Amino acid sequence: MTDLIWTLVFIQVAMGGFDTLYHHELTERLAWRPSQARELRLHGVRNLAYAAMFLLLGWSRPQGALAIALIALMLGELVLTLWDFVEEDRTRKLPASERITHTLLTLNYGVFLALVLPVLAGWATRPTALVPAAYGAWSGLCALAALAVVLFGLRDLAAAARAGRIVASDPVPLVAALPSGQSVLVTGATGLIGRRLVAALVGAGHEVTALTRDSATAAGLPAPIRIVTDLDQITDDARIDAIVNLAGEPISDGLWTPAKRRRIVGSRLAVTRAVVALIARLDRRPAVLVNGSAIGWYGLRGDEVLDETADGLDCFSRTVCRRWERAAQQAEDLGVRVVRLRIGLVLALDGGALSRMLTPFEFGLGGPFGAGRHWMSWIHLDDLVRLIAHAIATPGLAGPLNGTAPEPVRNAAFARALGRALNRPALLPAPAAPLRLALGAFADELLLKGQRVTPAAALASGFRFVHPALDGALDDLVGNRTRRPKLEASQRGALASA
Repeated sequence: MTDLIWTLVFIQVAMGGFDTLYHHELTERLAWRPSQARELRLHGVRNLAYAAMFLLLGWSRPQGALAIALIALMLGELVLTLWDFVEEDRTRKLPASERITHTLLTLNYGVFLALVLPVLAGWATRPTALVPAAYGAWSGLCALAALAVVLFGLRDLAAAARAGRIVASDPVPLVAALPSGQSVLVTGATGLIGRRLVAALVGAGHEVTALTRDSATAAGLPAPIRIVTDLDQITDDARIDAIVNLAGEPISDGLWTPAKRRRIVGSRLAVTRAVVALIARLDRRPAVLVNGSAIGWYGLRGDEVLDETADGLDCFSRTVCRRWERAAQQAEDLGVRVVRLRIGLVLALDGGALSRMLTPFEFGLGGPFGAGRHWMSWIHLDDLVRLIAHAIATPGLAGPLNGTAPEPVRNAAFARALGRALNRPALLPAPAAPLRLALGAFADELLLKGQRVTPAAALASGFRFVHPALDGALDDLVGNRTRRPKLEASQRGALASA
């Protein structure tokens, strides 16, 4: 075995690790997508095959029949890899970076095979034996690589088996509060909340117009739906009964540089002002504008219990929300009821903070942020969609409306609950000092401090949460059936009264 062969092996390991961590875990979050069960099984088998290859090559010299078996394993690995690439192309839209990575992996593996197969063929002519061997640092790296792919391989096989338990509920009942035949304009329709809301509205037979900056990103939205890239495309005589404005630059996908902060504020103000301008020129104005905001409006308030009557303390999050809400309130002068929906931490598998926490927690590496004493005011995605429909359908609701569940928890309790849901320990805290050093203000406002918010206005208006408690919400999302029988009766009652 030459240094060139080992170099190719670890180029393969590096590119495979990048593909797994960046694409499969961080970007696509495949382990929590039931639609990818077959792909996950292929990943699991392929990773276990890689582990066998790393250990055999790194710590032995297989001879005779064992060398022939290793050759067969390597060729089988090539077949598995190509099969996996076809499966990925068939079942999901691959980003360009993933396609490039796949191409490089295939080319590198081909060169590796061209060099190593003649070596193995020579070993195959000798008497069958597994001769111990060591290659210094290369052997150590092989052991580490084998351990990593075994862990991810077993997890992917377990995730494929779990896929059948993660069943997204029918979205249609989420908008049962709405009268039939509504015409609803949704901005931010391709975001986490917007996608679920649009699926519910379209499934229930409502007429949906979706605003998106790029029509290609709306390809996954259900039909029939009208896509617009600019509100000027909507004519003055269009019928719009309600507007749900959720559009804005994501706040948690990068550092809060001055440019990022300007985009966060500017994107929200631009879309909201365009919405108000649309309302002003419509021949028949909508009855209600449900405008997105966030519990960051209240600032960082420690242990104070905050309902919609509470004031706020200045910070960047409050500045964003205050300016966003003021822009939306201009619609009140046009005779439109405005609901300012102050959204908390939205729990969902396919986006948001929870989806980013699943991988470390699933590997037993999760825990609280800092001391874990700050409050997390959360809401299950489906309850948030139900609350939006409730706000549209309830004429008496106007002004601020907290989009949070009635039982906020401290961060440490949240970590323990997620650990319970995944049957994993949650004992490894993320220290506050490195988070502040790396993320600056972002760390305090979104990770290390928070708000203890209660949905007083929602409860007073008669809204009932299907997922009022954190354990039940997490069990529902991760497909944990152990406590499901106790939950079903209360959930049926809440849905029946919605």
